[in-house]
Amino acid sequence: MNKVTVSGKTVEEAILQGLEKLEAAKDDVNIHIIEEPQKGLFGLIGGKPAVVELVRKPDPVKEGLTFLRETIDKMGVAASVEKEEREEGLYFNITGKEIGVLIGKRGQTLDSLQYLVNLVANKQSESYLRIHLDAEGYRARRKEALEVLAHRLSKKSQRTKQEVRLEPMNAHERKIIHTALQHDTSVKTYSDGQEPNRRIIIAPK
Repeated sequence: MNKVTVSGKTVEEAILQGLEKLEAAKDDVNIHIIEEPQKGLFGLIGGKPAVVELVRKPDPVKEGLTFLRETIDKMGVAASVEKEEREEGLYFNITGKEIGVLIGKRGQTLDSLQYLVNLVANKQSESYLRIHLDAEGYRARRKEALEVLAHRLSKKSQRTKQEVRLEPMNAHERKIIHTALQHDTSVKTYSDGQEPNRRIIIAPK
């Protein structure tokens, strides 16, 4: 139950009844006063109670988790999802036997799922919550692979004295390349092109 309409002698009494029915705290609901209480004749006859509507505020984490679990199930993949707080923020970590299907080529499927999860989670949220998706440590492995690639191509650029163009990457992966080479005084990096074909260029200084 996410919404309830209740009445009481006073607005506060009606609110308390509504919170009890929803089993929620006051901070977890939006309260709409439909009718203020009215006293009857001589305070006895024809009085009207207060009527309020309580609507449970959406929980972006719960919305995101539910959507992701249902989507994975519809894809026919046996996997579980748990939320995890990391230094970078909130992660939904996926574990299971057929994780490769959910990761996709260079993480494209995982990135698409992450985009959709954030859309669903923040659809009715008052403030934006960034949710990251990971699958059995894929993000860390991909970051390490990109850093190795960045340093290898930096050496190639220095050796050939020519620019090296990387394959198109999303903004997050481009940032990893930029960061990996930001202290390399022999080369410079910049992005070129339009999404989704934007890529990193490594050029000798």
